[in-house]
Amino acid sequence: MPVAELLQRHAAVWRRAVCHPFLDAVRDGTLPAAAFDTWLVQDARFVADLLRFQARLLARAPRQAQSVLAGSVTALVEELGWFEQQAAARSLDLAAPALPATAGYAELLDRLDSVDVPNALVALWTIERTYLDAWSGARPGAPEYREFVEHWTVPVFAEYVAGLEVAADRAGPVDADAVFLEVVAAEIAFWEMAVEAR
Repeated sequence: MPVAELLQRHAAVWRRAVCHPFLDAVRDGTLPAAAFDTWLVQDARFVADLLRFQARLLARAPRQAQSVLAGSVTALVEELGWFEQQAAARSLDLAAPALPATAGYAELLDRLDSVDVPNALVALWTIERTYLDAWSGARPGAPEYREFVEHWTVPVFAEYVAGLEVAADRAGPVDADAVFLEVVAAEIAFWEMAVEAR
């Protein structure tokens, strides 16, 4: 089954993940800066967790998936540097404790280390596809958030997500629905965390 079919099979929950009120508020400018800053700090923590997960996945991935994973590991290292620049500009503490949604996502990534590679690739594709579609739906973004929306919707990121889809399809996942739904639930919880910070 092509992994893209998961988006139609679970359309209602997928819509909740990519059309969340947090994203609407980013688009229309009603999201308080403090809520966005909370989300940004937590997302930086998540990216650090994701980097560790992807590096471990790269080490056990089949040859055909190594190129896309290696490129994304490098991109995540660069992304952490970008977060550090944003934090400095906004006077944010990236060492702030993980909130429950962030800690829960970290635990999910740790559990995904023990699933087979095909399902781990589905999980990674789901994470990145959610991010791409969610931020694409927030375009162009209110002026105060526009640079962030643009940063997370660049064509090279869309190409990376497409490459992950190919890798996941070639790997032949066996229980993609369960992995997909678990990741989407974590994504929804992550948006909720920011809305609750308002």
